[in-house]
Amino acid sequence: MALDDPQARPSEPPRADGPRPSPTAAGLPPFAGDEVLPCGRLLSRVWEQAQDAAPVADPHTVSCPHCREAVEGLATVNAAAQALRAEDPPGLQALADRVMNVVRAEIRLGRLLPLADPDRDLRIAESAAAKLLRQAADTVPGARAATCRLVPVDEGTDVRVTMELAAALDRPLPDRVDQVRQSVLHSAERDLGLAVTTVDIVVVDVLEPWPPLSPGDPTGRGT
Repeated sequence: MALDDPQARPSEPPRADGPRPSPTAAGLPPFAGDEVLPCGRLLSRVWEQAQDAAPVADPHTVSCPHCREAVEGLATVNAAAQALRAEDPPGLQALADRVMNVVRAEIRLGRLLPLADPDRDLRIAESAAAKLLRQAADTVPGARAATCRLVPVDEGTDVRVTMELAAALDRPLPDRVDQVRQSVLHSAERDLGLAVTTVDIVVVDVLEPWPPLSPGDPTGRGT
């Protein structure tokens, strides 16, 4: 995706925010090589919205740290690419493309988080850690992780986790949220070696509970 490509698709109105939408949810395939940010938004759509001369207020883009970081990074690269093209338009398109590939890779991986190992400087990409912690949350019956954000605390190895969750209401919500928190903490320590000090959980959606087990259906999920 060239930042100022005249052949680029026109921007579309922002969709309502929701848990991790599919890139093709709007019926339009993403650009070749397009990236999906950790919040679920396509990188191309976020950039097109930021470039709109009369942008429509989108609460998600305003509040989402993933979208803000992507727009800030792409704006810096775009300004540099335009300056280079002005000096030598024919010879610098390949360079701009290579720079954009690096930017997309960094956005996809997210920040690097320190592991709790005092003897070695080991780190893990935020996207990889967030994926595993979402899976840990999903192991709790009646819970599904929507988003997961990891942020280093101060300058040490401590990490703070913020997670959005969809949960069923067939049991007290505080009990289920606490079970998810314990599962996330356990996975962070056992599987990743992350020193997670806090897990903030916000319930953003309600799940229908699974039906009770029946003699003819050992899974309890029906047909």
